[in-house]
Amino acid sequence: MNKVNFKGSVMLNPTPVVLVTSKNKEDKVNVFTVGWISTVCTKEPILAMGVRPERLSYNYIKESKECVINLTTKDMVKMVDYCGVVSGKKIDKIKHLGIKLNDAVKINTPSLEESPVALECKLKSITPLGTHDLFLLEVLNVKVNEDLIDDKGKIHFERANLISYCHGEYFALNTKPLGKFGYSIMKKKTAKRKLNEKNKQKFKK
Repeated sequence: MNKVNFKGSVMLNPTPVVLVTSKNKEDKVNVFTVGWISTVCTKEPILAMGVRPERLSYNYIKESKECVINLTTKDMVKMVDYCGVVSGKKIDKIKHLGIKLNDAVKINTPSLEESPVALECKLKSITPLGTHDLFLLEVLNVKVNEDLIDDKGKIHFERANLISYCHGEYFALNTKPLGKFGYSIMKKKTAKRKLNEKNKQKFKK
């Protein structure tokens, strides 16, 4: 397939799209949409998030040194879009949209009741980059809806109807997995194990 070359740009797609809640020193809560966010470390659990300095939440997070990353669903897509285009400097989005908040466990900033998964984060650092600054966030606690967890303790994210962001549009995620981590070599390992077991049986005889 022939390729078309573009200048260097942020063409990494799709990406998660989340709603971030933050609170200032006067206990005013704001929520805004973020599409530039990713996991960058497992232990300690660290997320990287790009935020424009002119955003109201930029100062809220910088002041309080905390925020909550709220995962979003198909039912929340209109809220996601609204909170991405309307500034908290002009309107109280929490009040206007009638958003219900849920108290945090490890920090003072609340999460969104409607969000199925909320990650309570502590700010580790801010690094100026250009149009956006890089926020490194340590995840202190994660709240997950009970109906996403089975009796073995496994979290079924596919039940949450999560959405993603791709080149200016929102997309629902497919609920049927194409495979799971390590599946590409699983058959080889299974075949090798069966062969070893067969050889052991022969040896015993």
